[in-house]
Amino acid sequence: MASPALVIDCHTGKLLGRHLSRSGKATAASAALEHALNARVGALRRVAEEFLLRSGNGLVFASRHFTAIVRSHGLKQAFITLHCPRQNGMVERVIRTLKEQRIHRHRFESIRHATRINGDWISFLNNRRPHQALAMRRPARAFRLAA
Repeated sequence: MASPALVIDCHTGKLLGRHLSRSGKATAASAALEHALNARVGALRRVAEEFLLRSGNGLVFASRHFTAIVRSHGLKQAFITLHCPRQNGMVERVIRTLKEQRIHRHRFESIRHATRINGDWISFLNNRRPHQALAMRRPARAFRLAA
C-alpha cells in the first residue's frame, strides 16, 4: 500500500508538494516538503519571509530529520492540537479523496506508476477543478493571484 505525504497551501487549497512511499517515514514527508518549497519559492533555499508550516502530530513531523529540514529552510513549524484532526481538515480531506479516487481503485505496478497516476489526479485537482471555498476558482489560479 502506498502512503501519501502531502503539503497544501491552506490559503488557496493548492497542493504544492507530494511524495508517495511504501514506508511513510520522515524522508517521505521531507521529500514532499522540499517539493512544495520548490513550487512555492522556486528553489530549495531559505525562504525570504518566514511562514507557518502546520502539520499533524505524527512521529514523522516531529522527527529530527523533518524538523531539521523545516529549520534549514527558515520555516516556523506548528502542530495541530492533539486529538483535533479537523484543524488539519483540508489536508485530511484531500488525502481521503486521493485514496478513494486513486490509491484504492488502482493496482499499481510500482511506486513510479502510482506517482504518475496520482500526479495526474493532483494536476486535475490544482488546475481544472473549481473549489467552492475559492469562489469557484481553481487552486492554481488562486495561488497565482495570491502571489
